[in-house]
Amino acid sequence: MRTLGIVLAFLLALIQYPLWLGKGGWLRVWELDRQLEAQQALNARIASRNDALEAEVADLRAGKQALEERARYDLGMVKPGELFVQINEAPASRSAPVSEEPVRTVAVHDRR
Repeated sequence: MRTLGIVLAFLLALIQYPLWLGKGGWLRVWELDRQLEAQQALNARIASRNDALEAEVADLRAGKQALEERARYDLGMVKPGELFVQINEAPASRSAPVSEEPVRTVAVHDRR
């Protein structure tokens, strides 16, 4: 009788192996669930970025104001009759390299 109990316990443990450690076992399911959550977080970040880019494209297509702003700041363009002024601010210390100086640019309307 004791041998029968040991054999049945062994068979029960043998049956449990695929459930926990097999190809479709719980450990694999938990790992896939973790990967799914990580991918969903990545997808949410990318979807947010895509929404922002889509809104910017729609703004550029619909209005001239966004296009004008892009031309001013990215390309340094000014309107006819405007005066372009560039202000180089003095560095905090004399030992700072010239290339690290902050630069501000301002487009000023010439009202003549």
